[in-house]
Amino acid sequence: MIRKSIGLLAGMLVTVAVYAAGAQLRSDHPDSYTVRKGDTLWAISARFLSKPWLWPEIWQANPQVQNPHLIYPGDVLNLSFINGPRLGLQPRVRAEGEPIPAIPLSALRMFLKETRVMNSDEVKQSPYVMGFEEARLRGTVGQNIYARNLKSEPGQRWAIVRPTHTFRGFNQDDRSEPYPMVGHELDDDASVVTTPWREEFRNDHHYGTGTDLGTEVTVIGNAETLRTGDVSTLLLLDSTQEIRKGDRIMPIDDKPYDPYYYPHAPKSVPDNSRVIAFTDALEAVGPHQVVAMSIGAKDGVENGQTFSIVHPGETINDDVASDSWRRGTGKAVTLPEEFVGHVMVFRTFDKVSYGLVMDGIKPISMGDRLTMPE
Repeated sequence: MIRKSIGLLAGMLVTVAVYAAGAQLRSDHPDSYTVRKGDTLWAISARFLSKPWLWPEIWQANPQVQNPHLIYPGDVLNLSFINGPRLGLQPRVRAEGEPIPAIPLSALRMFLKETRVMNSDEVKQSPYVMGFEEARLRGTVGQNIYARNLKSEPGQRWAIVRPTHTFRGFNQDDRSEPYPMVGHELDDDASVVTTPWREEFRNDHHYGTGTDLGTEVTVIGNAETLRTGDVSTLLLLDSTQEIRKGDRIMPIDDKPYDPYYYPHAPKSVPDNSRVIAFTDALEAVGPHQVVAMSIGAKDGVENGQTFSIVHPGETINDDVASDSWRRGTGKAVTLPEEFVGHVMVFRTFDKVSYGLVMDGIKPISMGDRLTMPE
């Protein structure tokens, strides 16, 4: 039995114990680790545990610690054994600075601050840009833009958003042709069009079939109300793209995301939970890429929940059991599902969630299923 004692330093150091019973310590775990700038909670957890998402579940907080999940550069993690494995945190006197995040938030700025998923009917009924000063075709910073259906007061600020596509759930009946139709894509005049995916194929792969789960919109600018009426006048304060007719006007989201995330397993996995979209890939994604999933807050999903992703097994012919000498004539057999990676939820909407692929052993495809993280 090894015991380690950590004393108080100037009355400010505390001891936080972490019990790793059942947490499956890695065989190559270090005995101690000093937290460095640039670390993430997931990466540190993965140094000690084969299941990093169990990290929050095994912390036992010292009453003096306001939030035991927050650790800072310079903190030392010591592994000892008292009735089983135990991780002890040896904090230092806090200097100014931020605690390490669970995941690299800087890489997710677009999804944390600039992207939302909203009820599709709400998007269709929202105020919209209908014209520009001097009859221009596009709006740029410093110009007036004109909007309809806007209830506002002079001086009020708004976000200008562009609907990009509608998420649709995975349809169990379409396994042979998982994405036969493009999700409801909005054209320049904000009307809804649906086209076969083989005729019009977008590279961002945000399609699906089945139930409408919500429309994704991207914040592309901010404007301030100058005058109100049937047609309201707004001054375009900033933008990342030229504003065009049909762009929508919505309230500014001052707190679009949580500052901290704690990886943990969900209590259950909703039925037919699937990967339904990618962000910057055509056929498949891997670690540190973002996916959209067909589950959200109404399904009990919350930030930090970690899921395993499994890929459906291929269907092949069992030629060994066939009486024929020809290949491909045996009975069709579906192989078991295969684990391909883990994904952690970092932003949740009513029926859709964004997740960051934390690790993977094979490419992740649309339609892959979510399961408990094992």
